Amino acid sequence: MDFSLSDEERAVRDTARQFITREVMPLEQEALRRERAHQPGLDRSELRELQLKAKKFGFWGLSTPEEYGGMDLPAVLQSLIWTEIGRTFVQFKFGGDADNILYFANEEQKREFLIPTIEGDRISCFAITEPGAGSDAANIKLSARQDGGDWVLNGEKTFITNGNDADFVIVVAVTDKEKGVRGGGTTAFLVDREMGWRSEFIQTMGEGGPASLIFSDVRVPARNILGEIGQGFELGMKWIGKGRYLIPSQALGIAERALGMAVEYANTRETFGRKIGENQAIQWMIADSEVELEAARWLILRAAWTVDQGSDPRHASSMAKLHGAAMVNNVVDRVLQIHGGMGYTRELPLERWYRQVRLMRIYEGTDEMQRLIISRDLLRGYTKIGGHLA
Repeated sequence: MDFSLSDEERAVRDTARQFITREVMPLEQEALRRERAHQPGLDRSELRELQLKAKKFGFWGLSTPEEYGGMDLPAVLQSLIWTEIGRTFVQFKFGGDADNILYFANEEQKREFLIPTIEGDRISCFAITEPGAGSDAANIKLSARQDGGDWVLNGEKTFITNGNDADFVIVVAVTDKEKGVRGGGTTAFLVDREMGWRSEFIQTMGEGGPASLIFSDVRVPARNILGEIGQGFELGMKWIGKGRYLIPSQALGIAERALGMAVEYANTRETFGRKIGENQAIQWMIADSEVELEAARWLILRAAWTVDQGSDPRHASSMAKLHGAAMVNNVVDRVLQIHGGMGYTRELPLERWYRQVRLMRIYEGTDEMQRLIISRDLLRGYTKIGGHLA
């Protein structure tokens, strides 16, 4: 059994690390200054400039098929790269990607929505969560009523990432109440903002924030149906499932950077005539963080490996997200404690991470939903204890 990276994986990982270190991390102090002034850390033009720089390094469209100009990387490589992205708190990600379900678009829709999104000329968002449903994606109410050659949408979505910036939304609506959400009663629509939906910013404890999207008699032509009528919930689950190993991959990078800060601080900060790293309390916090971090690393890489094997990744991804999200919250909390009062200030990124990583236990599947999936898989015999080695 070989736990080492291949030469290709190491080379790609190191190149991504080099870019993040040289091009993104130098922006951190300015980003912190702006955020202290209640401004975005990076504006859209600066993010775009960074993405185009990364393109020269060869990083463009990590998951995008080669026919669309992307890298079409295996899941393990994508996981390694997202770990490197997590090392910086600057809100950066490599460009050239689009929502995975946009590839279900027909040729006309691809020209209008998919290609411009990959090229960075359009911004999309995905909307399935509703105020009264939350994690229960099967309980959506936003309706789509057919009227001639159009569909008329009414309802609200909430906590939508990119909802304030997007110029079009992929929205899942109920098109047949009788069939039910899981029985083919929902459909996905591609809806331009100019068709009439509006967004309302939601202030959160983190930087930036999601939005509520309000649809009031929004008329959408039938040609804007994504996939097939009745395929909405299925597409929604494909969208949600993709991020379940990428979110903890980013968490891993955050935890690695934070733990590195703790080790450095413990070796330099002195109290009562000695370095704080000589105190057993500090040593144990560092040790526990390292153990949890390494356990998360292998759960995450195993989930990505499962994707690359063409196996059903849901069980492995749920374990990776559950443990990875808990791990990064524990590590950041300990590292902030080690830094004392300074860790609580906005001069360092620790309090920012403290707020940011709390979301990882909620979005794209709460801790409770991951536990439900994991236990259900075992109780119903969908998987065995020990996974693929059982």
